Amino acid sequence: MTDTAAQPLAPYVRWSRPEAERDGTHLLVLLHGYGADENDLFGLVPELPDKFTIASVRAPLAMEPSGYTWFPVSSTMQASPLAVRAAIEDLQEWVATQRPNFASTSLLGFSMGMAMATSLLRREPEAYACLVGLSGFVVDPAADPETSPESAAESTTGPLAGFFQDEQVKALKPKVFWGRDQEDPIISADKVEYTHAWMNEHVNLTKVLYAGIGHSIGPQELRHVGEFLDYIVT
Repeated sequence: MTDTAAQPLAPYVRWSRPEAERDGTHLLVLLHGYGADENDLFGLVPELPDKFTIASVRAPLAMEPSGYTWFPVSSTMQASPLAVRAAIEDLQEWVATQRPNFASTSLLGFSMGMAMATSLLRREPEAYACLVGLSGFVVDPAADPETSPESAAESTTGPLAGFFQDEQVKALKPKVFWGRDQEDPIISADKVEYTHAWMNEHVNLTKVLYAGIGHSIGPQELRHVGEFLDYIVT
């Protein structure tokens, strides 16, 4: 559990190891999806390489009747860019306090958690060994629900304008694993299209499609994730 007295803005975190056993290990930050919590992805821990200490982070905003979200979304899964930026900045600040304690830091995000993970990568691409994104998407800075579709594509202002360091990402080409089902009923086609285009341009991508898993994580996919992490992080 996070020491909230020492770090009042820090999130609640479920750790795979006690603090005394983390020295020399690699940090893997798990970021859950919309309406879940820090326990949702913790079942992955036994299938991930033992070299990692897992930190499963709870999103900051409580939902009714249960679960948490990283930022509020509309019924069409649109979000205020101000809220998205605030969530990214808060999470980035916490991760920065943890990185010096580990041999390296990597990210794994599911659904909305993938949006958060890729956003952290876009803020500080040099800070992460690799990233795993599952059944999720990359934030489109132009997709502002308060902007008309005609002007959104041409917008160079707003809370996310200049926020991401995409040119640095492109120069570094960080290693990213992206797994999904082509028939995922949750992530919309426009989000998939933007994510695919952004990934192809900016990262060293390993993309795998898994039929029949829907909006979830399949056993074969999890094995591939473990192999990817074990190979990339040494």
